[in-house]
Amino acid sequence: MKKVLLAAVALAVVWLAGRSLGGAVPAFAAWVEGLGAVGPLVFIAGYAIATVAFVPGSILTLAAGAIFGLAAGALWVFFGALLGSTAAFLVSRHGARSFVEHRIEGDARFAAIDRAIAREGRRIVFLLRLSPAFPYNLLNYALGLTSIGLRDYVIAALGMVPAIVLYVYYGTVAGEVAAVASGSGPQRDAGSYAVLAVGLAATIVVTALVTRTARRALNEATGGPTAAS
Repeated sequence: MKKVLLAAVALAVVWLAGRSLGGAVPAFAAWVEGLGAVGPLVFIAGYAIATVAFVPGSILTLAAGAIFGLAAGALWVFFGALLGSTAAFLVSRHGARSFVEHRIEGDARFAAIDRAIAREGRRIVFLLRLSPAFPYNLLNYALGLTSIGLRDYVIAALGMVPAIVLYVYYGTVAGEVAAVASGSGPQRDAGSYAVLAVGLAATIVVTALVTRTARRALNEATGGPTAAS
């Protein structure tokens, strides 16, 4: 009982810290931008910590696009998300199981997901990463209660890639526009902006199709709708 209480207190502290740290995300992103070569390493570490602390990753993901560009930004976000989600998974499995069980108790969606993971773990977790059927930060902890192995869990993290690319692309476009508006970036002609807009639109369409397909497959695997409410 004492161990359970300690785990609950520790997670509560992490969650409260995450809520307070959320407001510091823009300042962190600005600081990383000025760090030069070590910036990516600091960003990855910060993203991982934010994931464990339940800080929404969307702002940092957008910032990665503005700071590092599309390709590098998506790569650094993926590594940060992978490290953070794996840390949350291990904390849940080995240190805070009872607390997480209480948090998701009675959730019919997770009960269905848990049964499906018992049958085909890696595929189901991959689909969960593609389709937002369960809140991302909570999902990292919830999956620690399932039977999936660490290796399959890490491999299934590749399902995060489409959403990461989409948000990083948003950030890249926003960064380009902001730089031009402030006069600190190179001036672009209408054709360049058209290419950016078409690329963004295509990314949105592809991500939506992938998400819809994943949600349909997930519904079939779990025997009912699992879309986030």
